[in-house]
Amino acid sequence: MTSSARLPLLFLDVDGPLIPFGADPRRYPLYPTGLDPREAEAHPLLARVDPEHGTKLAALGCEVVWATTWEEDANEFIAPLIGLPRLDVVVWPEVSDLDEQDEHAGLHWKTRTLVARAAGRTFVWVDDEVTDADRVWVAAHHPGPALLHRVDARRGLTDRDYAALHSWLQERTAL
Repeated sequence: MTSSARLPLLFLDVDGPLIPFGADPRRYPLYPTGLDPREAEAHPLLARVDPEHGTKLAALGCEVVWATTWEEDANEFIAPLIGLPRLDVVVWPEVSDLDEQDEHAGLHWKTRTLVARAAGRTFVWVDDEVTDADRVWVAAHHPGPALLHRVDARRGLTDRDYAALHSWLQERTAL
C-alpha cells in the first residue's frame, strides 16, 4: 500500500465492510482483539473484524484511505487488528446547506468529499451505503475511473467482494 499518485485510491468504510452488523449476532465469527477489557467493552463489535482483511486489502495494489466516521480511531483500533500501518484518513467537512439538497437527491453525504479527495485519480469506494444516485453523480463529476462498491453490511467484505475489486483494479492498471 505504497502511497503513490499512480496507484488507485481505495476509500474504505469500517462499519459494514469490516465490522459486519445487522444479522443474528450468533452468526458472526469472533476474533481476538488484544484490547484491554475497558477498550473491548467500549468497542464490543471489534471482535467481528477478520484479521485477514489486511492481507486481502494489501494484495489489491492500491492506496487504502479510511473513509469512515471512525476517522483517526480507525488507525488506532482497526489497522492493528488487520495488520495495516497507519493510513490516511478522510477528514469530513462541517455540515452545510448543500448536504440537505444532496440528501433529498439521494446522494450520500460522503460522495462529494471523496470525489474532491480523489482529485481525478482512479478510485474505489467500499461502503455499505453506496447507491445508484452516488454512482450517477460520480460519473458526472469525476473525470477518472471510479468504482462504487456496495458491501452487504450483514456479511461485510467477502472473498467475492475482494475478487470484484481485484478484477476492476487489474483492468484499470493494465491500461
